[in-house]
Amino acid sequence: MFLIGENLNVMSKKLAEAFLNRDAGPIEAMARAEVEAGMDMIDLNIGPARKTGPDFMGWLVSVVQGVTDLPLSLDTSNVEAIEAGLKAAKKRPLINSISARPERIEALMPLAQKYNAPFIGLTLSAEGIPRDANERGLCAAEIMAAAAGYGIPEEDIWIDPIVLPVNTQQMQVQGCTEFMMMMPDLAPAGKSTCGLSNVSNGVPSHLRGVMNRTYLVMLKRYGLYSAIVDAFDEKLIAIARDREPELEALIHSVMDGADIDVPGLSKENADYVKTARVLMGQTLYSDSWLDI
Repeated sequence: MFLIGENLNVMSKKLAEAFLNRDAGPIEAMARAEVEAGMDMIDLNIGPARKTGPDFMGWLVSVVQGVTDLPLSLDTSNVEAIEAGLKAAKKRPLINSISARPERIEALMPLAQKYNAPFIGLTLSAEGIPRDANERGLCAAEIMAAAAGYGIPEEDIWIDPIVLPVNTQQMQVQGCTEFMMMMPDLAPAGKSTCGLSNVSNGVPSHLRGVMNRTYLVMLKRYGLYSAIVDAFDEKLIAIARDREPELEALIHSVMDGADIDVPGLSKENADYVKTARVLMGQTLYSDSWLDI
């Protein structure tokens, strides 16, 4: 699986001051750490960056490229900042992201064409977040049709079905999973990706890891090509690299409806079974789902 490190983020408590003061040291250290953790790409999330976005994105791309030659994902809602990053990038970067909203398509598709850049197609329309797998499919189809009009090949489109927090949008998690099952028919040459950590937003911090890892196994089973992840979750990276086959088989058995003797499992494996059941909607989410 192709892994994109999420940790160079303007919302990071560790990096917020460095971003604000343009202090290259902590940013370079984080980029090096993501490389050492085995990431395939680094996401540069600068948020809206309304006032200084273009100048800051150009600077940030240069700083990160000074310590790694990994390709970069340009993550901002500021169109001018995206173009500044495209200009500064030495390797072909990924635009993160272009939704199905007409104004985003009109602003960003020409940049993807001009700079020959792949992009993440976010299944978000003018009506908002899709309610189920079918609405996600419609958004994806609109994005791919628009891209074809700009001569952008399907293999340069990375479809993101929008992973939502399980603690507030439990049913939406299943819609995202179901969409992944549709992807091979919808976009045979396209790629799939997601912001994996979104599924555990709002979940108690010490429980986020098991939630993220379980959902990665579930999406991976249906062919997830890529994920934007916490670069420093070693167990999650091992799953992505096919080094946890027994854990994957256990979670797959839950997905297949097997009768599992949870009390007979180790505490760790029982936690993964309980988490899979929450993500499948079989158990109602609560912060104490592992204690039930």
